[in-house]
Amino acid sequence: MAEEAAKDRAAYIRPIVLFQAEDKNREVTVEVLRHHLIETHHIDGNAIAVATGDQRGLDGIDLFKPDCPIEYVITVEALKEGWDCSFAYVFCSVANIKSATDAEQLLGRVLRMPYATRRKSPLLNKAYANLVSKSFAEAANTLRDRLVDMGFEEQEAEANIEAVQSSLDEGLWGERRRSKPTARISIEVTPEVLATVKAVAPEKLKIEAAEGTVAVVEVTGFLRKSEKDLIYASLPEKAANHFREVVQRFEAENAHEASPAELGQEFVVPRLMASIQGELIFADADIMGEYFEWSLASHSAQLSRAEFDVRDTSEAFEIDLDGDSLMVRHSDQFDQMMLDVPVDGWTEAGLVNLLTKQVRQSDRAIGHSEMVAWLSDVIRHLTGARAIPLATLMRCRFILARKLRDKIAAIRAEVRKGVYQRCLFAPEAQPQVSFDNGFRFHDGMFAGVPCYRGTKYRFTRHYLGWDRVPAFDGNEDGEEFKAAQLLDSISDVEFWVRNVAKHVDAFWFPLANGRTYPDFVAKLEDGRLLVVEYKGAHLVADSLEKQAIGQLWQKSSEEKGIYVFAEKERNGMNVKAQILEAL
Repeated sequence: MAEEAAKDRAAYIRPIVLFQAEDKNREVTVEVLRHHLIETHHIDGNAIAVATGDQRGLDGIDLFKPDCPIEYVITVEALKEGWDCSFAYVFCSVANIKSATDAEQLLGRVLRMPYATRRKSPLLNKAYANLVSKSFAEAANTLRDRLVDMGFEEQEAEANIEAVQSSLDEGLWGERRRSKPTARISIEVTPEVLATVKAVAPEKLKIEAAEGTVAVVEVTGFLRKSEKDLIYASLPEKAANHFREVVQRFEAENAHEASPAELGQEFVVPRLMASIQGELIFADADIMGEYFEWSLASHSAQLSRAEFDVRDTSEAFEIDLDGDSLMVRHSDQFDQMMLDVPVDGWTEAGLVNLLTKQVRQSDRAIGHSEMVAWLSDVIRHLTGARAIPLATLMRCRFILARKLRDKIAAIRAEVRKGVYQRCLFAPEAQPQVSFDNGFRFHDGMFAGVPCYRGTKYRFTRHYLGWDRVPAFDGNEDGEEFKAAQLLDSISDVEFWVRNVAKHVDAFWFPLANGRTYPDFVAKLEDGRLLVVEYKGAHLVADSLEKQAIGQLWQKSSEEKGIYVFAEKERNGMNVKAQILEAL
């Protein structure tokens, strides 16, 4: 893309890709990488230079000359110092560099923009790094601090570094993606109409101008129903009918290569809802909590010795925080004695005022007067019943504030749990499920998520296609991967999805203090929906709350949904047998 953007520019630019290969004793050596670029990506070998300690492919070459053929440079570590070419726009590393300093030096190879001038194309105003090493990620994160040191304002530095979700699973060493079929459709329309058509799905449509008002629309892959409807509505009737006929024929001929998602088979998994005051709302603890008032005053303001304590010793004072001790030492006995000496101007009201500012930073939902009253009770108990000198509390007020924030968070969690139980599990609760407000699974929903790229198994029933299965926890020998294999082998399953925890489009159940994301969601051949939560043996005991909410969802779905809490083995049954028993 950068190469295309650089064409026809007054100031000559030829974007160069800098590859870092692995050492000779590793998998992706210089030779392997060069062979891959030539054989798989059909790159001219004359456009590739190798610069290592043994191979000096850049010696005597001026990379800035317009007739220079070099577009790709492969190195290992030889370029990390003493090399400078501002045409190096893209850095791709398959090496797992351990040193953050080495990583930063290598990243620096692509941070020099040509002519130090802003270009018209945004693509040419950025450098690009594709990394696999944790050290590289850490080095990239330190770039903001480096920019500040160089004189940038902190906000400027933040704005000049963009993190993007990326993965090499679609690139050099992953299993090749399915090639998408292409259809070419000639239509006679105005340029304005063409622009409207392309805007519907710019990543799938390419416009080629022809003679007069005739143009060729190249469709790559499969259009969604909503996209096709918009295109048909944008075209004149004759062009729309022709476009529709070609697309229908194209889809029929290539349907066997498409995933259910690409064919537009969207499906909805109902969301659990709660009925409160006659209103049906999302079963989310935060949302449900808005319908119930609570007061900090109704909760204890007493910090027990186990929660917070200060003990004097001969050389230090020690602060207890839930069993963890913080020891603060002093230079002499005088400093230690000063802990308990009152200071003019130090009052309980003053301490409360200081604590209020610190505690409210993390909890502005509680009113000021309510917070002041509760903190006053806290201090009165500490200085009274607990007999901790005010001077001591003043000196460790920051630690005390942190402990109070934790206590308020615990109170809030207790309140949330009560609301959660009352709205969903109490005898009078009336939970329901809603398809109208459900989770919609669709093509491209997990775009940008790293994918499974192993070679041991090709999934045949995954909703997004065998090449778009989100990566599993662990490797191909892991329990989650094996559970997915067993699910994929069940003939009752029409298709299934590897659910991505915490993704904005992922399916989730509410918990008292958060959410749980089941591992797999499936649509069965009979139309029912299957949700599978898989847990290894060591995690089963801690999953009772997850099992309870899953079973409630199943009960509320009126036989439209099935929830399975699957284990590696239960009563002699593997994951597949457990699912079949539930079906």
